[in-house]
Amino acid sequence: MATHSELRDFWERRLEGDWTESGVGYRALGRPFNTWMYKVREEVFLRRVGSQGLTDPSVLDVGSGTGFYVRLWDRLGAADVTGCDMTDAAVARLRERFPDHRFVRQDAADLDAFGDGSFDALSCMDVLFHITDDDRYTSAVGEFARVLRPGGTLVISENCLQRPEQRGEHQVNRTLEWIAGTLDKAGFDVRLRVPMLVLMNAQVDASAPWRKAWGGALRAATLTVPTGWLAGAALYPLERRLVRGRRESPTTELLVCRRRG
Repeated sequence: MATHSELRDFWERRLEGDWTESGVGYRALGRPFNTWMYKVREEVFLRRVGSQGLTDPSVLDVGSGTGFYVRLWDRLGAADVTGCDMTDAAVARLRERFPDHRFVRQDAADLDAFGDGSFDALSCMDVLFHITDDDRYTSAVGEFARVLRPGGTLVISENCLQRPEQRGEHQVNRTLEWIAGTLDKAGFDVRLRVPMLVLMNAQVDASAPWRKAWGGALRAATLTVPTGWLAGAALYPLERRLVRGRRESPTTELLVCRRRG
């Protein structure tokens, strides 16, 4: 597995060269397909987080990337949104794109720029499974608890495997049991866990034959810009129905948690 400094350099180079949906998403499938995928993410986030009854929250978005979720918090009526990212490339561009918001370079596992209980809500989307060191992951969740006020809301996306964990150089897909246990030890109660995607992402919690077959089909369908757009457009209406109708997903899920205290 890559070290933390190697991961930071990896993301610095990647976002410097591709500050788009594909840069922060499933890069192998190309930007047109990722654009459709993020439309589904947007709908799930707005519907599920919007139903939590948050009133003018002060929000910290950790791992802001292109600012996709910063914009969604604005749409949900957040009183103020602060963002942070581990890369200089993202922070510099975020400050230009969102001049009314504050952005700082901070790692998820070390949020020392923010005081205890500073925020009503915190989002960390598609970041935690890229933390390959378990201790840093645990530290990140502890930092989330520290900067959230008691009763505050944590929103994360994760690959909650009910199969054995999968470890790679730049990504670790952990088990639901491990993730839930880590959240519980940090003082969080999981209030909601729902699919964020079903078919439009890697099938990390499916059987190996299906995972390989579907992954190959997606990559073949997205080899060119036109076919990638068509594949996304074709899957989009089905994906919208699946994320509403299923209780669990073989890929990324949205978790909404409450900080005890």
